[in-house]
Amino acid sequence: MTSHVLVIDDDPIQRRLLTNMIERLGHVAHLADNGRSGLEILDRKGGLINVILLDLMMPEMNGHGFLEAIAERGTDIPVIVQTGQGGIETVVLAMQAGAFDFVVKPVSPERLSVAIANALKMEHRDGRARTTKRPRSSGIGFDDIVSASPAMIRVLDLARRAAQSNIPIVLEGESGVGKEMVARAIQSTSERSHKPFVTVNCGAIPHNLVESILFGHEKGAFTGATEKHAGKFADADTGTLFLDEIGDLPLEVQVKLLRAVQQGEIETIGARHPQKVNVRLISATNKDLINEVKEGRFREDLYYRLNVFPIAIPALRKRKEDIPVLVRAFVERFAGEQRLSTPLNVSSGAMALLTAFDWPGNIRQLENAIFRAVVLADGPELTVKDFPQIATQIPGYVVSGGAGFSWEEAGPSRTSVVETDQLPPVYPQFGKPKRAEVRTVHAEPQSEAAIASVDEGGDVRKLADVEEELIRFALKFYRGQMSQVARKLGIGRSTLYRKLKDYGIDPDNPFRDAA
Repeated sequence: MTSHVLVIDDDPIQRRLLTNMIERLGHVAHLADNGRSGLEILDRKGGLINVILLDLMMPEMNGHGFLEAIAERGTDIPVIVQTGQGGIETVVLAMQAGAFDFVVKPVSPERLSVAIANALKMEHRDGRARTTKRPRSSGIGFDDIVSASPAMIRVLDLARRAAQSNIPIVLEGESGVGKEMVARAIQSTSERSHKPFVTVNCGAIPHNLVESILFGHEKGAFTGATEKHAGKFADADTGTLFLDEIGDLPLEVQVKLLRAVQQGEIETIGARHPQKVNVRLISATNKDLINEVKEGRFREDLYYRLNVFPIAIPALRKRKEDIPVLVRAFVERFAGEQRLSTPLNVSSGAMALLTAFDWPGNIRQLENAIFRAVVLADGPELTVKDFPQIATQIPGYVVSGGAGFSWEEAGPSRTSVVETDQLPPVYPQFGKPKRAEVRTVHAEPQSEAAIASVDEGGDVRKLADVEEELIRFALKFYRGQMSQVARKLGIGRSTLYRKLKDYGIDPDNPFRDAA
């Protein structure tokens, strides 16, 4: 079904690119060059717009002003925020103001498609809570993996390709990132989808029992072996065996695993002859296996046999775009499981809080936090107060009395929008924008960021002269990136180009006049 997307961005090139992406997705794009123009379009076509794609840094009315304005009007159209900085506080402020999702410029068509699709799902919800409960451990496909980040989309693309063959796969990533879920999706998409899927947590088995559990044993093979045990390889015959935390396997068991991988046969303890098995092997680890090889804790030959198709799953803190969609998915699922009579929503403050947190336990920790909050919820909306353990663990944040939270700064007041390089170094993965090292910005002996307010005679300089010097400095500071320069100066690109022409500034060499 065709949907209508309102694009609010002061950069005409960005508007054109976004329009092309939106139209290729089968939707209709409506364009505005600032927040005020966006509000005017909403006044005329408010009932038609399904999703808003909003830039944050614009002249006249920026993105934050626009979010505040539609909140006052009671408009509930999902808003996807675009940020060129990627700064965590910028994102948090947007989420607090009611943004549905955020994307980092330049946004890829795949990421934009996911963001719009998720927003449309929210916009088209019929308001009824689900009451069905599906087993979490079975029947999981790629469509069941909730994701919006480009990094995770690439992971899922690799996994889909790997599912079409029997190639050995190693899933790498921290505990709780969803390795087993990806493994199950691979299984369900492969030709072995209706065959057994057997999981083994190698790190949870006593070392003296690993061999027996994996390869089985005959009755009487050792003291205590009162019955025959088939073993996990035999259980997974014709299907898939998922070996979680494979880096914890003892060296003596690694030898037998190598034979199973190379020759497709296992040696059952106490058996006279090896047994043929047809098993698709998917391994997972939270360790650096190549380092384990160097340290002599993992066999090199086994490493190269298993690591044919490695897939690295990033930690949740490195794909924060996934947090809002995961939160909504978990809330919807747990609300259905708890058979709540009405849908349960998440406040903008709570969503901002959850997005700001780094989640050392990754998705598993987020899921448990949401589960607890849903079980204890006593209203129609989850707020910051429902996540007390999370709020107290974020350095630099303080919980406010209004069930919200804010960035704690020195001084009695704070600016409404804080630049990335003003943030405390809590979220290094967002980082600071790379800037050119400008040792001197002028022939005059002044600091790189200093622009004189008075001339040599002691009089205040003309506004045009100060503006010209500021534009020259900004061009040098942002390495000639015109969109960035215009955004930071608070003007449109067309205005910037006109001023370059008026002042005779060469954008490639701003401290040399254009010819």
